[in-house]
Amino acid sequence: MLLVASVAALGGLLFGYDTGVISGAILFIQKDFSLTTQLQEFTISVVLIGCIAGAAVSGWIADRIGRRWTLLWAGVVFIAGAIISALAPGEPVLLAGRFVVGIGIGFSSVVAPLYISEVAPSNVRGALVSLYQFAITVGILGAYLVDFALAPSGNWRLMLGIAVVPSLALVAGMLLVPESPRYLFKTGRDLAARDELGRIYGEGGGPAAEERSIRESLAVKSGNPLLLLADRSVRLALFIGVTLAVLQQVTGINTVIYYGPQIFQMAGISSNSASILAETLVGTVNCLMTLVAIFFVDRIGRKPLLYAGLAGMFLALAALSYAFSQPHLSGSLSAIALGSMMVYVGCFAFSLGPIVWLLIAEIFPLRARGLGMSISTLANWVGNFLVSQFFLTMIQKLGTPLTFATYAVLCVVTMLFVRTMVPETKRELLEDVSMKVAAEAT
Repeated sequence: MLLVASVAALGGLLFGYDTGVISGAILFIQKDFSLTTQLQEFTISVVLIGCIAGAAVSGWIADRIGRRWTLLWAGVVFIAGAIISALAPGEPVLLAGRFVVGIGIGFSSVVAPLYISEVAPSNVRGALVSLYQFAITVGILGAYLVDFALAPSGNWRLMLGIAVVPSLALVAGMLLVPESPRYLFKTGRDLAARDELGRIYGEGGGPAAEERSIRESLAVKSGNPLLLLADRSVRLALFIGVTLAVLQQVTGINTVIYYGPQIFQMAGISSNSASILAETLVGTVNCLMTLVAIFFVDRIGRKPLLYAGLAGMFLALAALSYAFSQPHLSGSLSAIALGSMMVYVGCFAFSLGPIVWLLIAEIFPLRARGLGMSISTLANWVGNFLVSQFFLTMIQKLGTPLTFATYAVLCVVTMLFVRTMVPETKRELLEDVSMKVAAEAT
């Protein structure tokens, strides 16, 4: 299961690399193509338009051709996007290449956690789905290291083109792993599904219990996927999934991922290499703190980690807002900014980062899982696009202190939503989670 989850998580690594690499590459693309502030924002955020497009259709495709084949084709899309971006002769072709990359990210962001959640035993499902988020952080950190290594030469084409390597690994790996047993049951291939459940659980009652819960879930006829939204339990799950997905973004995480070097330059770190190095330190914290979720999410639960992480994110953003508002702190502003961003990213890494992806893979019934995850992830990418597209504009219009204070307030809003609406799903069978949501809906 660890091997299967690791192969699927390569989609997360590409997600992280392709979203993180632009933060350093844009410093040199801006000079080569003489980009305005608005074009810088669009060069960064156009990938998110592709993500929105990919997320919108990936659930439907995964229900038609399977989770495994959808991820394989996502790898092919990643390869095409990386090559187009690296060879772009001008800004229009670069934008096209980044859009194609975004489609691949949109596919993997829906189907990779969906696939992992459907093949993972319930007692380690949280850890294995969190492995997807860990792969995202590894990809982001790898992007920062590549940016830092290539900063002296300013070779942004190589920065973008290196993504071909993990893309090939994803395609090769998906040729070797099995299909989701839940998808096999859903499409009537019962013998193959039982074989996969036996491989997951070994001997004992595990496979039989899983099969019973899956069949109970499938006993409700799905019909037209859009008609599922008439089901109150599906609507409640969708409300929880969409809201969590949006809150994950509007608390500001991708301002750090996409604009970290610019934020550090605002704080007084002047050189490109130094600002990228500072961002690399933040990326290291992001990667390491995700391990906290992997080790503890199945032990202490989803909600306690969310509370702890959101409280830390609020304090870090409040400190960052205060520091930027005080002129007398200008001499030490860079150190305060670096420390605050490390705390903020570290707290996100063991809470909102992995657990949102985990929860939206858990709360939907099997008959609506592809549709529900697709819509929730689509909302996530819309929020991501809006935050990244308007961050520099918010800085210009509201000022840096008020911008970070807004994100801090949204952390409190997220904590209240988790307290009132989000179920605890630790160690429950996947179909039992959706039954809990259905009970809440009635």
